[in-house]
Amino acid sequence: MAVERKFIEDSISRYRLAAYLEKELDRAGFSKVDIQRTPMVTRINVEVTKPGKVIGRKGKTIKDLTESIQKNFGVDNPQISVSEVTNESLEPRLVAKNVVRSIEMGRNVRRILHFTLKTIMDAGALGAEVRASGKIVAKGARATRLRVGAGYLPKSGEPSRLVKTAHVTAYPKFGAIGVLVKIVLPGTVFPDKEKTKPVELPRVIKEAAAEEVEGNVDIESK
Repeated sequence: MAVERKFIEDSISRYRLAAYLEKELDRAGFSKVDIQRTPMVTRINVEVTKPGKVIGRKGKTIKDLTESIQKNFGVDNPQISVSEVTNESLEPRLVAKNVVRSIEMGRNVRRILHFTLKTIMDAGALGAEVRASGKIVAKGARATRLRVGAGYLPKSGEPSRLVKTAHVTAYPKFGAIGVLVKIVLPGTVFPDKEKTKPVELPRVIKEAAAEEVEGNVDIESK
């Protein structure tokens, strides 16, 4: 029982630390964190779009962050390393945050999802799904769900562990909308599938994505 409790406490500690880092490094474009505990040190690798903001001038920011983790989470000898995100369109959390920002700006949710899906697939993903759930239509309307997907995306079993997932909530004026993004990264090998064929997106998604791009240009030009 003591061993099981230790595993539970360790998982809770990891979750709280990950949530803290996501909040603190939001402006640096936080994507994900990998925490590895060893008898000597705790290695923490964060992936962000702007590594310079994590490191800070002369390393002050990362030093302060290390001290904060050691003090607030009781982590002995934490060592933080920073990696730069190579392709934002293949990082589920960053993609979900972009969708959330667009929804909160009042843009058409369906077109946003279509545009996002096309962007992910154009980046080389083998499969993807973008889902929005909540008060999408207007104030007083019933909660609904919109979903777009393409490519190969296993839903259950061991292959589903290879799917990268992120969930972020938008807060427009009509009510909360949950955004779920799932991505199968390029080069992923599934034991139940020999080869993934190239994906041809439906015409409706391509047209909606084009309209979303035109809408963004019009908004920015005003």
